[in-house]
Amino acid sequence: MSKISSHFQFGEDYLTAGKAIKIASGEIKATISEDSRKKIRKSRQVVENIVDKGNPVYGINTGFGPLCTTMISKEETKILQSNILQSHSVGVGDPIDKEIAKLMLILKLQSLAKGYSGIAESTLDRILWHIDNDAIPIVPSQGSVGASGDLAPLSHLFLPLIGLGKVIYQGEEMPSADLFKKTGLTSLDLGPKEGLALINGTQFIAAHAVKVIEKLHSCLSQADIIGAMMIEGLQGSIKPFYTELHKLRPFRGNIHVASRVKSLLKGSEIMEDHIDCDRVQDPYSLRCIPQVHGASRNAWLHLKELLEVELNSVTDNPIIIDEELTISGGSFHGQPLAMAIDYACLAASEIGNISDRRIYLALEGNSPGVPKLLMKDTGINSGYMILQYTTAALASENKGLCFPSSADSIPTSLGQEDHVSMGSIGGRKALKVLENIEKILAIELLTAAQAFEFRKPMKSGIILDEIHKMIRKKVSFAEKDRVFSDDIEKGIEIIKNKSIIKVSNTIVENNNLSLETEFSSQFEIY
Repeated sequence: MSKISSHFQFGEDYLTAGKAIKIASGEIKATISEDSRKKIRKSRQVVENIVDKGNPVYGINTGFGPLCTTMISKEETKILQSNILQSHSVGVGDPIDKEIAKLMLILKLQSLAKGYSGIAESTLDRILWHIDNDAIPIVPSQGSVGASGDLAPLSHLFLPLIGLGKVIYQGEEMPSADLFKKTGLTSLDLGPKEGLALINGTQFIAAHAVKVIEKLHSCLSQADIIGAMMIEGLQGSIKPFYTELHKLRPFRGNIHVASRVKSLLKGSEIMEDHIDCDRVQDPYSLRCIPQVHGASRNAWLHLKELLEVELNSVTDNPIIIDEELTISGGSFHGQPLAMAIDYACLAASEIGNISDRRIYLALEGNSPGVPKLLMKDTGINSGYMILQYTTAALASENKGLCFPSSADSIPTSLGQEDHVSMGSIGGRKALKVLENIEKILAIELLTAAQAFEFRKPMKSGIILDEIHKMIRKKVSFAEKDRVFSDDIEKGIEIIKNKSIIKVSNTIVENNNLSLETEFSSQFEIY
């Protein structure tokens, strides 16, 4: 059950990946709290006072990066803010997904609304307007090194505030000038520090991490279900999922996965029929599902915990503490998330790796009653042979994508920014790996369903039986070769739509069942 409220107050409420996604989809209405507005106004006044006094403070009345020793006059401080948005808008490549750009707006507003950035209340209200009216800036995908904040993508994100750049509005891509004509908006006159506050931060990295959390959560949940289907189809053993075993090595992810799979297999006649067979052990891809899926769950949990810290942090620079203290630090550096994203990328890849092994196992014909290549009349038919070629290709591609982006660093800004996180690259890469995982899981879903057919008339457990019926409504049993890419596309649609999760949840609810474990709440997105 969802624990998310229908209303969120920027700057005051605790933001999570789940809440950010729901704000982006319009399921949650978000506003700026009055307490936050007071802090924002106070912080803005501090900046105005610094400008009036003329004492040098980085980013307020000095240049940026290697130009930090260059003093800027009071008259030129406003010009500087507009210039920085333009000069830093150097992104290239395809635009990021509209949802990710909207998440960037949401995450940025949460950070600025904390009241430590010296930004004007009117500027935050304009950002909120873009969120509420789904007027989403177009942001190129490449150009950030994830260190002095995601400078290039954030600059593109906020060009529309000054009438530049492009947006997607009411389903149409248009220049910001056209948006102004349609809505009556006018260009903002950014004050001292505002441009820097807008573009310093980790919101590109963090927005990608939010989507990694969402997609990896879906893949992990479905991998458990599909793995259980494959265990049943190949008549594997249920003993490796016993609680007694995993209490002796109590990793949270392992215990959670083992309990879920055991519950999914409960009541299966197929598993009962296996009790007296003479096979002692299953291959690792079946027997070690708790250890492998569980390790990936632990990696997901690590990223989730770190991401929630980031989503509720101030990540721009300098930070306005009070009239007497402004601090130029490094809270914009993406390393804390960059390393965790790389870890999650590896965790995702391993889910596809073991899934490919189970697919191969299903084709071998070593499970009694299940024919080689999952088809009785082979020779004239190749059966499911070539589907595993596809998963092998995808698994191999993912392995190449697992090189940690955070292991690299190239100095920028004339050496002022001499260590960078490359977390932006890691975030984009992790999402590519997850797209491949969805395809691999779709193919395992098809092969597990095909293997299951050869177990009839024995019955499955109630949850897996209903999932199998749902699959068969979309993809029929294959008695002979056909264009399997059509089946795969339908399988990918099932995975992307989370159909097997929805069926599972419905059966659990309608039959008073439970897949809950002692760690379930930790492995949910709220």
